[in-house]
Amino acid sequence: MNQDIKQALEVLRKGGIILYPTDTIWGLGCDAENEEAVKRIYEIKKRADSKSMLTLIDVPHRLEMYVESVPEIAWDLVEQTDKPLTIIYPKAKNLAKNLVAEDGSVGIRLVNEPFCNQLIARFQKPIVSTSANISGQASPAIFDEIAQEIIDAVDYVVEYRQDDISPAKASSIIKLDEGGLFKIIRE
Repeated sequence: MNQDIKQALEVLRKGGIILYPTDTIWGLGCDAENEEAVKRIYEIKKRADSKSMLTLIDVPHRLEMYVESVPEIAWDLVEQTDKPLTIIYPKAKNLAKNLVAEDGSVGIRLVNEPFCNQLIARFQKPIVSTSANISGQASPAIFDEIAQEIIDAVDYVVEYRQDDISPAKASSIIKLDEGGLFKIIRE
């Protein structure tokens, strides 16, 4: 795992794209502050850039660096959940402009998976996470379901967990407004 982290860090620091295991499904990732890298992920996925992607962070205090204000209910939701939860926050900041939705919001997940957590901690910035598939196709539940076209398009493929055959599921998604009201987008 350490060698994978070192190589992934090198690629991320150069503005490259990685294919990596997350706390949910396999994802395409890049520096969430790098507009060119984010643009490249949209191109790899053949996805309209009007469809925003989410970001992973490693520790709760990093959240305040990327959204204007964190409604109190967000902390409660994060503490109460027993599975991966992506929260869409209003008023994103300090992220690549093409990562932020048209309404100014951004989806962020506090990741609790050893590889991702260490990678983000050492990178010291959030990492984009979007399913490793062409837009409109099924999300890969295991590494072997990832299309060769995706594998060939990235700068580094993480080896860690490639042989894990436990089918993974995407995270739940909740959208918060500034007043703390929330809407369930995906259970």
